[in-house]
Amino acid sequence: MLWQSFDHPTRQSDTFLPDMNIRASRGGRAGDRLVSWKTAGGDPSPGSFTYGIDPVTSLQLLTWNGSSPLWRSGAWTGYRVATDFIAHTSTVVYLTVLDIEDDASMSFTLSPGAPRTRYVMSHSGELVLQSWNGASLEWDELAAWPPYECSHYGHCGPFGYCDNTVAAPTCKCLDGFEPASGEWSSGRFSQGCRRREALRCGDGDGFFALPAMKAPDRFVVVGNRSFDECAAECSRNCSCVAFACLVWVGELIDAEKIGGNVAGSETLHLRLAGLDKGRRMGRKTEKTVSLVLASILLTCISLLILWIYKCKGLKKKRGKHKMLILGNLSDPEGFGEGSPTEGYQFPVVSFRDITAATDNFHESYMIGQGGFEKVYKAKLYGQEVAIKRLSRDSKQRTVEFRNEVILIAKLQHRNLVKFLGCCVEGDEKLLIFEYMPNKSLDALLFSTTRKTRLDWPTRFNIIKGIANGLLYLHQDSRLKIIHRDLKASNILLDEEMKPKIADFGMARMFNNNQLNANTKQVAGTYRYMAPEYAMRGIFSAKSDVYSFGVLVLELVSGVKISCTDQIMEFEDLIDYAWNLWKEGKANNLGDQSIVESCIPDEVMLCIHIGLLCVQDNPNDRPLMSSVLFVLENGSTTLPKPKKPVYFAHTNNEVEQRRGN
Repeated sequence: MLWQSFDHPTRQSDTFLPDMNIRASRGGRAGDRLVSWKTAGGDPSPGSFTYGIDPVTSLQLLTWNGSSPLWRSGAWTGYRVATDFIAHTSTVVYLTVLDIEDDASMSFTLSPGAPRTRYVMSHSGELVLQSWNGASLEWDELAAWPPYECSHYGHCGPFGYCDNTVAAPTCKCLDGFEPASGEWSSGRFSQGCRRREALRCGDGDGFFALPAMKAPDRFVVVGNRSFDECAAECSRNCSCVAFACLVWVGELIDAEKIGGNVAGSETLHLRLAGLDKGRRMGRKTEKTVSLVLASILLTCISLLILWIYKCKGLKKKRGKHKMLILGNLSDPEGFGEGSPTEGYQFPVVSFRDITAATDNFHESYMIGQGGFEKVYKAKLYGQEVAIKRLSRDSKQRTVEFRNEVILIAKLQHRNLVKFLGCCVEGDEKLLIFEYMPNKSLDALLFSTTRKTRLDWPTRFNIIKGIANGLLYLHQDSRLKIIHRDLKASNILLDEEMKPKIADFGMARMFNNNQLNANTKQVAGTYRYMAPEYAMRGIFSAKSDVYSFGVLVLELVSGVKISCTDQIMEFEDLIDYAWNLWKEGKANNLGDQSIVESCIPDEVMLCIHIGLLCVQDNPNDRPLMSSVLFVLENGSTTLPKPKKPVYFAHTNNEVEQRRGN
């Protein structure tokens, strides 16, 4: 295929759809823009209004009327995904920015279950967010930009700003400024504001912090710098009138007060003459110069400490974090250049939102814990989610986090857990998934009181569901994935007891023609591991087949692979199942809690498949396509399983690393 309209929004006229990319102009290439229709009456010829990425900075979005800017978003200075919760439809819109060396683009995705949603560049000059109403069979308007009259580009003039945090948004002057003309009282703000006191260039000038602002236009990017470095850069330059890890010279145009919880919100440090006087604006009582200076010094020290702390985190986020998300993740371990995951974009959630949703990770929200992670249940953007917080001091967990994000974010199947987003801020690494109300399979299967909820039809459907998920990973997905850590605790159950394969931290991608791979670092859970992987580090799709066989035998018997209490003198569950099969007593393997609900032929079929899957030679194990076909259709011609070779297991739940 040489061309498709979906990849060229400018040729699709006015509509921006989920997963569509709008690219910025780079290297002489014209950027993409949405183009309004000429009229509302159905004339699709190009209108005068357009929408796209700022061709000058690639750090903000604009709508234009011809060549004149009409509305401008906030600048992207530290975030790469903006989340917007639409209460009317309980939808989260994730607007994602990808900015790499030779390309910059944006796209958006929606939270699971969201109605059809789109952005439209309207004939009247508004960028409109719409969702489809199935009842009225019409598009409902959810939001529009510019939202207020004073939000129009430059409406409040130089050094004026639109305050949209009040009930009736209107133009105001920045602190230290006053209206430049008497027309403000008549609602005409284009002349903007003027300084109350001229700057002195180093003699008494200081910086006044204005929080929760949309950064003005016409900024200069000074790169990844700390708060101190940004302040020093602006202080040295007498033309610099403000900074926010961006720098402004000349007039401040199109500023806006937007609130602190909005993407693009910045603290603008405004240069004023006689900062002590500026600090006291609005006060009725004069204090002595010494008291004022002491107060200002204390405030500046507090602000400096706070901003050094914040900017250190921001610097990490914009350096280390950006590299991790946009760089390393495009080349996960086990797959070289040309990876199908390259350039993939996914929702990123702010750490602040997560700490708020979990009450700062309070124990009452925790629903699970492992050696290197804790799992919390929370409500995020109106949806119940599971949040996995990885250990902050484990380098190995960073690799697993990278693999899990890039793999599970790219995979979609009803039997794989659904990835909703992630968070990387400083040393914090968190993954967000759909919440599974019935938790993990092992929590039910190996509990004497709860296993009764798993009757035979439910267990048989779980077996088939896991087989479906593995077949997708090995054969049907765009990527060929080897899970490497398939076990009962990594199978989650939804409200209908349907299984979802989870935890892709150990997973590896294969090329389409690749059959196996070798690793010096064997990681996973013993007894679920195939012998060739545990002893020689060789893994393949047949390694997952072995783990699946163990799971099948566990589901039939209700016995954990590592448990020796119920298998008498036998080494483990596999050895026990094989001996029962050899003696013609395989029906005795079935869990007592499924006796009344089981279909004996199905149980025997599963035992037969389980023993075929755990054979010592990988070539003797069936492919998942064959397994699923037999589970769905039955078979009377299955080969006899060979005796599994017992190999020494150590430390069931610990990672083992092989030396050279």
